[in-house]
Formats: sequence, structure tokens, C-alpha cells
Amino acid sequence: MNSVVLGDCVAGMRALAAGSVDLVFADPPFNIGYDYDVYHDRQEHEAYLAWSKQWIGAVHRALKPDGSFWLAIGDEYAAELKIISQEIGFHTRSWVIWYYTFGVNCKQKFTRSHAHLFYFVKDRAKFTFRADELENRIPSARQLVYNDSRGNPNGRLPDDTWILRPQDSAGFTAGEDTWYIPRVAGTFKERAGFHGCQMPEQLLGRIIRVCSNSGELVVDPFSGSATTLAVAKKLGRRYLGFDLSPEYVERGESRLAGIRVGDRLDGDAEPLMSAPSTVSKSQRSSPKKKKNGVPAVFAEAEANAETRSLAIAERGLIEAFAAACDGYSADRVVADPELNAAFAARCRAIALPGSERDWNHYLFNLRKAGKLAEIKTAKRSELSWEDFDRVSFASEIALKQMMDAGAESLDEILCDPQLAAQFDAIAVRFAPDAQTVNYRLAALKLRKEAKNARTRAQLLKIGRLSKAMALNEVRKISLPDAGGIFVVQTDRESLYVGEALNLQGRVQASFQKNSMSVWETLLDSKKKQTLSFSYCQTGGDKRDLLGYQSKFIEKLKPRYNFELFRT
Repeated sequence: MNSVVLGDCVAGMRALAAGSVDLVFADPPFNIGYDYDVYHDRQEHEAYLAWSKQWIGAVHRALKPDGSFWLAIGDEYAAELKIISQEIGFHTRSWVIWYYTFGVNCKQKFTRSHAHLFYFVKDRAKFTFRADELENRIPSARQLVYNDSRGNPNGRLPDDTWILRPQDSAGFTAGEDTWYIPRVAGTFKERAGFHGCQMPEQLLGRIIRVCSNSGELVVDPFSGSATTLAVAKKLGRRYLGFDLSPEYVERGESRLAGIRVGDRLDGDAEPLMSAPSTVSKSQRSSPKKKKNGVPAVFAEAEANAETRSLAIAERGLIEAFAAACDGYSADRVVADPELNAAFAARCRAIALPGSERDWNHYLFNLRKAGKLAEIKTAKRSELSWEDFDRVSFASEIALKQMMDAGAESLDEILCDPQLAAQFDAIAVRFAPDAQTVNYRLAALKLRKEAKNARTRAQLLKIGRLSKAMALNEVRKISLPDAGGIFVVQTDRESLYVGEALNLQGRVQASFQKNSMSVWETLLDSKKKQTLSFSYCQTGGDKRDLLGYQSKFIEKLKPRYNFELFRT
């Protein structure tokens, strides 16, 4: 998937699972003697028709029961290929004429200025046709010209004749509502530069948007310049192409490598619909004003195109999250290195723009905006209070040190793989042998509980701290097997105020002889200082302990506690 395959398209499509493709767009050789790279475009009449029957039959086999097939063909064989397609089992939904007056000049007959686009389906009654989506509708004449409120506010579907005149490349002219799509001439910026028969992206965009859904598979048997695949990729579809030419395959892959999901389609922005505001009676008789000679609808179209591109990328990111989350929340997917790696791999696979950091940040934004609500969270993400107790102090110290070093927030740390790794490296020194994800989940839980802790702190009365004792001697002293607050300090300042469900257990786990050097990293290297330890038994559950911690933080103002705990 998502590549151009070197080889014959008939064999390639027959190798696909039957009924596995959602949409096929084919622009085959017209058998008119065009000079392709490796294909000879001048077969005997019967041989060309026999070959056409082979590849169209392979398309029919590969398509899903509700799949669609679009065929672009010239005058010479339009009738024959339409009949062959119908004999194979396709049903014709539309016979579209794509008209371009900037055509190929002919000396002894009328200039060629159009192509045929046949729209076939396998099932007359069941197929994808996204007629009601605003991105597939255009303004009507009532809206575009007259601002007539009687027009459908959602616009209308395009005609079955698609037109371009070079002088109208900016789009509509007054009094017209036909959708203009340019042929890709040799001087156009859109031109890929290595294939003479290149379809315009806007034309393919219309077909792919209306006849397929996000994430579905689009196949082009004659990839050529890879435009079909490029548009499919930009619109968040999976894609597959075939071509006989090694050069075309190589150049097509290179073109696709530079594209990201959500990139704008090349060519002039199409005046697709947004939800227009209601037109007042006073506006009905006069069309929307032009700006710099361009109808106002085109300014709207440009803005709509940007919105659509963002929506496509957003949809891809949501689908990547749904595929990778394994039933967990967005917070867990960002915090858990394994889940995050799977999420990033999905994002890379569909060529989303950006990096792991960008994807993680945007995932958080989507979660906060409620756009992940439809993806059910079936598994617990938060740490239990017991697991939290084992690592919360290490996470808090690591978080504070990272923010002191310039990190703006916990989100920034967790979203950036490099910053997250630095955070882990600090935390693991203070609380070894824990899972990496637990340090990060503990930091998230600290942030979540901070507000409640500040509120509870207002209602709690703290006791007195014990007499300070040398930190390297505290493991020899018997402390209460109960919850309480502990303080690591010097004779000049408090460094860290922590809480523990069991003070004796905290001392035995975190203040052994071999861990003293870790705590000494909190000291100012320029000052001669020694570390001491004091405590206060408080009892209460973990949430009350966080309240007591917040109360002592406000009183002692230690250097390495999370600021959100201060009342």
C-alpha cells in the first residue's frame, strides 16, 4: 500500500485481494501513438480492445461491491470502452465531459479540446457518493450571481460538463456557475515535468472526495505522473499505483515522498461550499462585490480550502490515534513510550505533516476540544495511589528541574521525545526500578490533583515538623508507619517537601546510603551545605496528604516543588 509498483497493472490488480479496493481512477493509453517512456501506444484495434477488456476486468474484480470506477478516455475508443465496461458488469452513473479550450491543435480537423470521464459502479443501488458533504458542492447561480435567498444554502452538485478556458483560470465569471478545471499545460506550475499526460489535481480531487471516504483505498492502474496518488495522499486516503516505466515509478515515488496529508491541492482553489450566511432581501438583487477583479466567492473558496486541508490532516491524526491507542486515553498514548511510538508510526505511515512533537501536541489539543469523544477509552490510564506514592516525588523534582531549565509546561515535556527522555533520566535517579510510563503518569496526576490539593489545604491544620536530622543518618531512625510529610532541607532553605503513605517505607526506599549522592545534586555547588531531614505525621488518605503537602509548600517555599501546589 501507499506506493507505486513497477509492473503490469493487470497482473498487479489480479494479485490484490478480490473486493479490496474502494475507488479506481484509470487514465489509460488512448492508442493514438503517444510517445510514452516504455509503452508502445499504437496497437491493432482488436488487440487494444482485448487488452482493455483484461485490465477493466481486473478492476472489476479488485473493487469492493460498493466500489466506484472512473475511466478517462479520448474520442477514439470512448464508445468501445464504455460498452466493454458495461459488459463486464459495471453500471454507468455519469458520462462527464471535461472540456478545455486550450487543447491540442489539429491541422486537418477540429482541435481536440475535451476528454470523456465515465463514472461506473458495480452496484446500481449501493455505492459511495458523498453528495451532501459541503466540500463536494458548488455555489448555485442564485447564490453566486443574484444572492437570492431562494437558493439552497448548501449549494448544488456540479454539472456533468467540466470546463476551462485559459482566461477564466481564476474560476467563475459573472453570470456563470460551471466549475472550471484547467488542463495541465506545459507551462503550468503544477506540471510534474516528466509525464506528458498529467491530470489536474483539482479534477482528481473532485472525484476522490465525492466517491471515497477518508482512509479508503484509491488505485490508479496507470500511475504515470502519480497525480492520482498524490491527490489521494493529500486527501487522507490510502493509495496504490502501477506503472511499467522504472523512471516513472522512481519519479512518482519521489513526488509522493514530498507530500503530506492535508497539503493543498495544486491549481486554483475551487469555490466549494462553506455554510453561507443568510442573504437579506436588500442583497438579493446585486451580486457579491469583486475584490481586485475576483468574485468574493473565490476569497471564501481560498479560506475554505485551508480549512479543508486542516480538517483532512486532523482526521488522519484522529484515525492514527484510534488505531494506536489500544483502548487508552490520549494522555496515556502521549505518556506511554510504547503507545506513543505506535501512534507516531501511524502518523508517519499516512504522511502527516510534522514530527512526533507536533502530533502529540495536536492530539492534546483535540482531546481538550472534545474531538476524541467518539473513541471509547476502555482501559485505565491513571496510576493507582500506591504506584503514584512510589514515584511522585521523583516526578515532581524532575518536572521542576525541567521547567527551571526552560521547559514551558508538562505538556511540552511529554510531547517532545527529547525533553521526555531528559525528564525520565532525572526521575529514575530518585526512584529507580519503576516503569518509565509511571514517572510520566505520576506527573500528569500531580497536575490533575494540584487544584484539589490547594483547596483542601485551606481546610487543613498542619502540625509541627520534627527536629531536623542529618539526611545520611535518617535511615537509622524509626519513623511512623503512617502517612505524613517530609522535608529535605539545608540550614538555609527548604529544597523539597514530599508526602508519603508510609514515612518509614519512604525513608527505607529513598534515603539509603547509595542514594545520598542523588539528593546532593539538589545542593548549590557553589555553597558548602549539608542535607537534613524532618517530618510531620499527618495521617489521612493520599488526597489529604497532597493537601498537607500544599500547605507546607506554601509555608516553606521549597525550591524543587511544583508551583501549582502553592495556595
